Amino acid sequence: MESFPRDALAARLARYDTLLEVGVGRNPDVAAALAAAGKTVTATDVYEVDVPDGVRFVRDDVVARSKRSDLGPLYCVDAIYALNLPAELQRPTRDVARRVDAEFVFTTLGYEEPTIPVRRETVGRETLYTAVDR
Repeated sequence: MESFPRDALAARLARYDTLLEVGVGRNPDVAAALAAAGKTVTATDVYEVDVPDGVRFVRDDVVARSKRSDLGPLYCVDAIYALNLPAELQRPTRDVARRVDAEFVFTTLGYEEPTIPVRRETVGRETLYTAVDR
């Protein structure tokens, strides 16, 4: 059975050719849908997790990565996205996205407001935030 929130988010994110999901955790549904749509998708997490065929996994810590002088090729994508991103990871992820000139889009845990300047958009039943410079 298809998941409406997953499908709506994947459809919105499909405008990008190369994507990186930060903190994929145990729910790689959006990454899987994007890969099935022919997008190049890499998923990261601080823990080793299984991802579906078509999704590349790299164990990485975005907070540690944000402090490195050389980000390496991992984050050189069109968009960095995160689902249910905790407040403490929003700024480091945004900083990495800025440095590689990628768009940064995310959802929060639901009860948290974004801690960085954003543009809000309703996608399905989710609020999707896109980082903006002010």
